[in-house]
Amino acid sequence: MDFALTPIQEEIRAGVSQIMRGFPDSYWLEHDESGEFPVEFTTAMAEGGWLGIAMPEQYGGSGLGVADAAILMHTVAKSGGAMSAASAIHINIFGPNPIVVFGNEEQRQRWLPPLIRGETRTCFGVTEPTAGLDTSSIQTRAVRDGDQYIVNGQKIWTSTAQEADKILLLARTTPREQCERPFDGISLFFTNLDREFVQIREIQKMGRHAVDSNEVFFDNMPVPVEDRIGEEGKGFQYLLHGLNPERVLVASEAIGIGEEALSRAASYARDRVVFGRPIGQNQGIQHPLAESWAELQAAWLMTMRAAWLYDQDLPCGPEANGAKYLAAEAGKRACERAMITHGGLGYAKELHIERLYREVLINWIAPVSPHLILSNIAEKALGLPKSY
Repeated sequence: MDFALTPIQEEIRAGVSQIMRGFPDSYWLEHDESGEFPVEFTTAMAEGGWLGIAMPEQYGGSGLGVADAAILMHTVAKSGGAMSAASAIHINIFGPNPIVVFGNEEQRQRWLPPLIRGETRTCFGVTEPTAGLDTSSIQTRAVRDGDQYIVNGQKIWTSTAQEADKILLLARTTPREQCERPFDGISLFFTNLDREFVQIREIQKMGRHAVDSNEVFFDNMPVPVEDRIGEEGKGFQYLLHGLNPERVLVASEAIGIGEEALSRAASYARDRVVFGRPIGQNQGIQHPLAESWAELQAAWLMTMRAAWLYDQDLPCGPEANGAKYLAAEAGKRACERAMITHGGLGYAKELHIERLYREVLINWIAPVSPHLILSNIAEKALGLPKSY
């Protein structure tokens, strides 16, 4: 058992770290306050070839695995960029996976190279306000009309839709009541986000202001049949193939943010003198930070195990969900403790701790809540009756 990074993984960490040094805290604070999308950062990542890290080489990618992508995203998040940086490129890293696995060759040739080069920016249209995590209850419809589908409905929490020109869209092609199973009759599309037929309304939110979240309304949007991925009605099964990698990447990002917050807290605790001694000499400061270090280390091992299983084509559902759960909990606690260590200054924007805390909450809440993860693990890993 070898826990060392491979030479390629060391190169990933070094190369991405170099790019991140070009985007200091001030850049991310400015974009957090203005809400402006970090175009310069995404351009630098695309020019470095990082957007295609897990995509096949024949389409311009690097042909590496999810473990390598997790190291990339961990390095991105372990900076002042946090989720503003990670979310700006996140969908390009894992989103095309159903295209790679279930798309045909013409689709892969048409779609993947522009995504990898950063020329195409996509968003992910799955969640709906009336369905939440119950994806089988989505109501967005795609009705076949000759050589196209007509899409009507609504999505919510669609990140980067303000910037995107494409959307990976999940829609019902057969009403649920006509299907044998709840998740049948759902199809997956990768198509143009045509503003002539779409309204996009940005959601004002607590954090990650530099990367927009939106409500998206479809009004008779035409989608060519050739933009459907795989067979009609099997879209949810295709989507599942990309969910475990997403869990792994979200976990790696939460750990990166937690480690960045912990590093800043330890540095502050070494230098801050109260009552004639550094506050880091007090066990009331030491013990919580040390506990967070252990929690983050353990979560990283779980994340790498889940990534290894996926890269070996082995079942990894409970492990990927467990990694996301442990990493989000550990990252959130590390940011809380960093804020408490800084005292009142932790609440001040100038030290960036409050921003890290606001952004790590995304990993805790999304793309699946900690409570549903625990229910899933209870069912899949422990054999307990399904509770949802």
